[in-house]
Amino acid sequence: MGDYIQDIRNRYLKVVAASLDGSICEDPPLPASGAVAYDANLRAHGWDWPSRAFTMVGSKRLENVRRLLESVIGSDVPGDFVETGVWRGGASIMARAVLQAYCVTDRRVFACDSFEGLPRPNPDKFPVDEGSVFHNYVDLSVSLDAVRSNFAKFDLLDDQVVFVKGWFRDTMPTLPCKNVAVLRLDGDMYESTIDPLVHLYDRIPTGGWVIVDDYNVVPAAKQAVDDFLQSRSLDLRMEPIDGVGVCFRVP
Repeated sequence: MGDYIQDIRNRYLKVVAASLDGSICEDPPLPASGAVAYDANLRAHGWDWPSRAFTMVGSKRLENVRRLLESVIGSDVPGDFVETGVWRGGASIMARAVLQAYCVTDRRVFACDSFEGLPRPNPDKFPVDEGSVFHNYVDLSVSLDAVRSNFAKFDLLDDQVVFVKGWFRDTMPTLPCKNVAVLRLDGDMYESTIDPLVHLYDRIPTGGWVIVDDYNVVPAAKQAVDDFLQSRSLDLRMEPIDGVGVCFRVP
């Protein structure tokens, strides 16, 4: 019976993931991503932005969300899933689907975003962000109503999902979350990466995880993580996900 239930879980989560990244229908990419047609390899690695699907992180990073949540559930590491920077909500929807598949009712999914795009750079405080143009990308601005609607399309909009609207510098210090089992950083800037780390890292129990979506492709995000770990004298092994993202376990 146990194998049968796990098989049903696997089938459900596989279909959810393929629906979220658009691979199930070969959703073509947005022109702004630089890709001109659907390519399975690009989509797997999150190297394009789907036109209508729910995430740009690709299938490998979605699988990483699943794997790490299964890890903390199986190891009984307390805490919620927190994503900072959700775009259309896909990775957070995946997290909620994993909780649903395992009948977990005592963990929440925090979907944190401005829901207005990325902030303008503040080079006086964060020199590394000088010249950042992400705030000009209209395609990166997705409203809260749109993200809520996307959760509802998967029948996963309920009281285990908490939407936190605002700039991270304002929302992270008072995030109503005691423990963070999995923290997923997808801020694309130094400021948007360092703020969640500063305010949430100490809420991650031993055995919890930090995912950095764009560690290997956005130098500002990588530097924010490296600077934070150095400030804590932490020398942690970065586990590669897909050549773009990484994750590390909290000791």
